[in-house]
Amino acid sequence: MKFFVDTADLNEIKDLASTGLLDGVTTNPSLVAQSGAKSFIDLIGQICEVVPGPVSAEVAATDYATMLKEGQRLAKIAKNVAVKVPLTPDGLKVCKALSDDGTMVNVTLCFSPAQAILAAKAGATFISPFVGRLDDISTDGMQLIRDIVQIYRQYPLIKTEVLVASVRHPLHLVEAAKVGAHVATIPPKVIRQLYAHPLTDKGLAAFVADWAKTGQSILDAA
Repeated sequence: MKFFVDTADLNEIKDLASTGLLDGVTTNPSLVAQSGAKSFIDLIGQICEVVPGPVSAEVAATDYATMLKEGQRLAKIAKNVAVKVPLTPDGLKVCKALSDDGTMVNVTLCFSPAQAILAAKAGATFISPFVGRLDDISTDGMQLIRDIVQIYRQYPLIKTEVLVASVRHPLHLVEAAKVGAHVATIPPKVIRQLYAHPLTDKGLAAFVADWAKTGQSILDAA
């Protein structure tokens, strides 16, 4: 499974990229606003320099003509930009046009298997089903991932990758991986939670204490 980080915080991206864990980045208008960046275009360019994998940058318009122009502008920033469009009739038209030109497209705000089928037929590179937001309304978000993965597997010609979005906790990631989702986009906080286990902490503390008793130093060894 590929790991994307879901943030527009350049410092967070640089820190996580240094671990070698990141395969890409997703942003959205809300995350860009939170970052305080004065230039959206410059920010995306900087992110693309840090992470060589796909970097999703979302259009701001909702009508076809303006979305297409925005998407074309975003695609010029760097070769690894994936233009993010909403799952609307106009958004899918833009997806088709950009995909035909060789641009990666991430179709976002997917909440049903039927929508995922439409995105695949429009040539989406990624489909972003939002599991957390479905959980918020007492619906099983992970069932949506299972359904989309199952549907896509029936048709070898479908190349669209399932990008699990709105991930709220490590279990979302684990369950998505178990059913074979291609990608998960994860907030920095949740990525760091993946490291955590009380037995790891307990074991490390014991090793450190036992080593201290030896009075030795690996760096000072002859």
